[in-house]
Amino acid sequence: MPENHSISTPSSALCVSDLDFSWPDGTPLFAGLSFSVDRRTHSLVGSNGAGKTTLLGLIAGTLVPASGSVTTAGDVVLVTQNPQADPGRTIADVLGIAPILAALSRVEAGSVDPADFETIGDDWDIEERARALLSESVLPHDDLLRTVDTLSGGEATLLTICGALLRRPGALLLDEPTNNLDSHARARLFRMIDEFSGVLLVVTHDLELLERVEATLELHTGSIRLFGGPHSVYREILDAEHRAAQAAVADARSDLAKQKREKEEANTTLARRERTARKAERDKRVPKIVMGLRKNNAEVAAGKLANKHRDDVIAATDRLHEARDGIRVDQSARITLQEMSLASRAQVVDDDRLKLLGPERVAIAGPNGSGKTTLLESLIAADTICVPYAYLPQRLRFVDESKSLAQAITDANPDIGENEIRGRLARFLFRGRRGDQLLSELSGGERIRAALASALLHTPTPKLLILDEPTNNLDIDTVEQLADALTGWQGALILVSHDPGFVRRVGMDRTVTLEPNRAGPEEDRAGAVTPRYVAGNGTKCGVSTQSRQQSRTVK
Repeated sequence: MPENHSISTPSSALCVSDLDFSWPDGTPLFAGLSFSVDRRTHSLVGSNGAGKTTLLGLIAGTLVPASGSVTTAGDVVLVTQNPQADPGRTIADVLGIAPILAALSRVEAGSVDPADFETIGDDWDIEERARALLSESVLPHDDLLRTVDTLSGGEATLLTICGALLRRPGALLLDEPTNNLDSHARARLFRMIDEFSGVLLVVTHDLELLERVEATLELHTGSIRLFGGPHSVYREILDAEHRAAQAAVADARSDLAKQKREKEEANTTLARRERTARKAERDKRVPKIVMGLRKNNAEVAAGKLANKHRDDVIAATDRLHEARDGIRVDQSARITLQEMSLASRAQVVDDDRLKLLGPERVAIAGPNGSGKTTLLESLIAADTICVPYAYLPQRLRFVDESKSLAQAITDANPDIGENEIRGRLARFLFRGRRGDQLLSELSGGERIRAALASALLHTPTPKLLILDEPTNNLDIDTVEQLADALTGWQGALILVSHDPGFVRRVGMDRTVTLEPNRAGPEEDRAGAVTPRYVAGNGTKCGVSTQSRQQSRTVK
């Protein structure tokens, strides 16, 4: 178990030393991992499978390393992704203060049991602190015995973080804390993060949150690298390094070509000299003994020259390999969407609740429970979409997850050859054997890419993408790749996303804002909402049966 205790260095509040960890099958993940951080807000970034969540578990002590240690100034508290609580548990239970409140109640009733005093410890004011924190977080605070099933998903997440803060940890670890939070809940979370004075380490795909951190830790190939700034600074440095690595490859390739050319020229010169010497020997224009000396000297010189050029070529080849090794695959790989065209005034969606013309981009916004997903599904059900489209819901399901990705797409598109399917998959980063992965084994980011590949391979090509929270549970690399791909998308786009940073990165033409029914959160969660839609003018387009068949929903 990693050690957790105070350390003497004031600037380093969390130190990881020589950490070794392997997967159950023996595959090593970390070998001698060491780094330290101070009392600031840090993001932990890295590609899918780099081990970010595992590292948080090792720091928190929920996972045990093979060797190494973790030392911290104070306790470590980890809030996992999408924390789930038993609906019957109370707010006090989730905050972790129910035993203390019970002990306080017994003491107030006259108990002198030492166990009660030990349970309370220094937390005589825990109820007041809990209510104050809940109030600041705009969470229910009047009744700490209220059950969790009366809270929304976002409120439950914030409640769990409040429970972590009540423990006054020296280090707080958050794994994807903004998942499923609306704008109001996100603002409350950001305030909590800004006011925390210890070490805060957050794993997130949320571009807005990544810009609020003071430093960035990158986990890459089993090691940690510290960048002094938010995500934009980190990306600038990586992009500059990538450009330098590409330039180094170009220089090394040019140098290798030069060395090969010089070697060929030297061989040509040596061959010419050898022919001249043989001719002189045949014509007996030079004494035999002199000819022999010249021949020996020429062979020695030729050997030295040949060795020099051979060594130069080998050295240039090594420099090229080294330069190529400097180019990171995660930097050079990018999702690309196929080209298509859509007339600027073409009718795309003609519904009383939403009008969309040409390659327009519309963001659907609103708090949790305002009916964003309901709007998307009702637009599809109403047959008011006038072009082929692809709809990617929040939870992606495939018909038969026992199939490989390549096989599933081949079965869905029997008229398309295997080479073209493999080529299309490569555009979504499924190169070579990656296309043979089973659908059931795909990560969250891979499922998004697989769904896009499947939808956009369909004929006719979709001219409208409908995406419902596409960044949920994606790693930041995939979020950025998806944002870049959508930025260049030439068709129409309807996007629901809780991440304003992602929305800004994609670039939207307008936003449709929905508001929930004023009846309260319980009715909102039940779906009893009365959204207020921002609608334009227009007439129904009348989608034919054939058009509906050409459109498709990715499930």
